[in-house]
Amino acid sequence: MSLRHALLGLLADQPASGYDLTRKFEVSLQKYAWHARHSQIYPELNRLAGEGLISVVEEGARGRRTYAITDAGRTELRDWLLAPAKEAVVRNETVLRMFFLSTLDNDEIRGLLREWIEEADRELARIGESLDRIEALRRERKGRWFGLFAAEYGKRSFQTQREWAEWALAQVDEAEAAAEAAKRETG
Repeated sequence: MSLRHALLGLLADQPASGYDLTRKFEVSLQKYAWHARHSQIYPELNRLAGEGLISVVEEGARGRRTYAITDAGRTELRDWLLAPAKEAVVRNETVLRMFFLSTLDNDEIRGLLREWIEEADRELARIGESLDRIEALRRERKGRWFGLFAAEYGKRSFQTQREWAEWALAQVDEAEAAAEAAKRETG
């Protein structure tokens, strides 16, 4: 995925200014799908406009521009969506930490696992609010799917994170209990 496709996707939903697009990144895409800074969005909008994939449909006060996707932009977005996905470069710090949990003592492991459960609970609450907003927009726009699938994916991912952390806590407790039982038998 690239910033260009994220911007085209957002503009396929509705015209927006650079500021509006930056806000959409901050509240949804940035956390879960694609990180982009304000300083990256504006040059990319200029490139997309230069390539005829978006157009300026309104110029407002202080140079505020509202952009809309063009037919060529819709074709570009569609082609990207239907093309085979490239192998993603994965950089997940949480999963990396999981690989090395055994270097910690059991209480430290439990602390991290509880933090991951709390994080999952926070994100599930936030996504639940997003799903409520998306559902309201769907009713208003007569069944548009924009954002629903991604939000549901996020919800299920954090549900899985929570379930995994609870399972891992049980594994630590069972291993510790087995070690203590073995100590008592030999002790």
